[in-house]
Amino acid sequence: MHPFFLAALAPMLWGSTYAAVGLFLTDLPPIWVAVWRALGAGLFLWLFVRRMPRMHLGKVFVLGFFNISLFFILLMMAAYRLPGSVAGTLGATLPLVLIIIQWLAQSKTPQLKATLSSMVGLAGVLLLLNPSANLDPIGVACALGATLVVAIATLLTKHWQVDDILGVATWQLLMSGAVLVPIAWFFEGAPVMIQMNNVPGLIWLVILNTAMGYLIAVNAIKQIGPNAFGMLSLLNPIVAVGLGMWMMQENLGSLQWLGVALVIGSLLAANIRFKSPLSNAKLLNEPHDTVA
Repeated sequence: MHPFFLAALAPMLWGSTYAAVGLFLTDLPPIWVAVWRALGAGLFLWLFVRRMPRMHLGKVFVLGFFNISLFFILLMMAAYRLPGSVAGTLGATLPLVLIIIQWLAQSKTPQLKATLSSMVGLAGVLLLLNPSANLDPIGVACALGATLVVAIATLLTKHWQVDDILGVATWQLLMSGAVLVPIAWFFEGAPVMIQMNNVPGLIWLVILNTAMGYLIAVNAIKQIGPNAFGMLSLLNPIVAVGLGMWMMQENLGSLQWLGVALVIGSLLAANIRFKSPLSNAKLLNEPHDTVA
């Protein structure tokens, strides 16, 4: 398979999270689903890594707290409370959230293109969340909160210069999964028995969506470069919206569709680079960070 098409599988798998939850896992407690997702994917990736991470375990723990523990809880809560098309689109605003955080917290003035893209994306989010949509406010808060904690983890990853992407990801999943166990027990009680109708969703979420998605992403960054892979991330909300309509019979209003279009359009505009071939070649060789 061509590296570009293989790379496209990662964001497509991530976009299927909400459909997998909606079809197979709604009768399971969301935080326990987060536990099984983290520990299961971590153990699967351990089969490929089988070593300690090349990073201080304290830093791995902090990254995992934001990138896995908080993120998985908030993501699962959003998936249980919102249509997948809405949750997926809100989650796709990560690049815009990063621009805003760096502007407010690090005094990094964004370029004009990034500023305009952020404003268009924000307008899209406001249309998506218009009062007539009658969306669950807790679900909306969880979806936006999930994006925020991943943005924080992304900035920490860049600050600490994480090079051992796969090793650090494996141990983030294992350590954070262990942390989630007492949290799930406290808020949701003992784990419930998994039924046969839950198994396809858990296999998809743990093995394909999380573990294989991350393996494909790590390989894709090496094969086609981080910028090309960043463009493919637009497939995430597109798949979430498509599966929501096709498999979950979700219907969006005209204003919400306009909001989805504005969010995806703003991400596309933010990713397009008008540079010479020499500049692009240089840019692709520069180190970047990517968070799954």
